[in-house]
Amino acid sequence: MVGACFEVYKEKGNGFHEAVYQECLEIEFELSAVPSVAQLPLSLEYKGKLLSQKYIPDFLCFDQIVLEIKAVKALFDDHRAQLINYLRATGKPLGLLVNFASFPKLEWERIAYTTRIWFSRFFAYLAVRN
Repeated sequence: MVGACFEVYKEKGNGFHEAVYQECLEIEFELSAVPSVAQLPLSLEYKGKLLSQKYIPDFLCFDQIVLEIKAVKALFDDHRAQLINYLRATGKPLGLLVNFASFPKLEWERIAYTTRIWFSRFFAYLAVRN
C-alpha cells in the first residue's frame, strides 16, 4: 500500500486535489494487485442497532486496513482523529494516513488502533483543554 502511494507521488507530485490522488491510487492498487475498495460506506452501530450515519474512508485495503488520504499543507491532529474514529467505529486494527500535498516528500503515518492509544489521546486532549 505504501509503495503504491509512493508510486503515485512519484508520478503526479504534489499540488493536485485529493480526488485526483484517490483515482490514481485506485489504478495503482489494481496494477499492483492490492485488494482494496474505494469509498466503502462502513456501518455504525449503537446498542446493537444500525445507525443511518456511515463512515466513508477513502480506501479499505485487505479488508483490514483503513487508508485515509489528504492533500493538505501538513497533517494535523484532526486528520489523525478522523482516522482513529474510523478504526474505533469499525473495529479495524490498522490505519494509514497519507498526505500527497507535502513537499518535498510524501508524508504518511501508520496508526494501530488499540483502546490504550485512544485513551492516551483522549486524556492528552483533555489536558490541553484545561
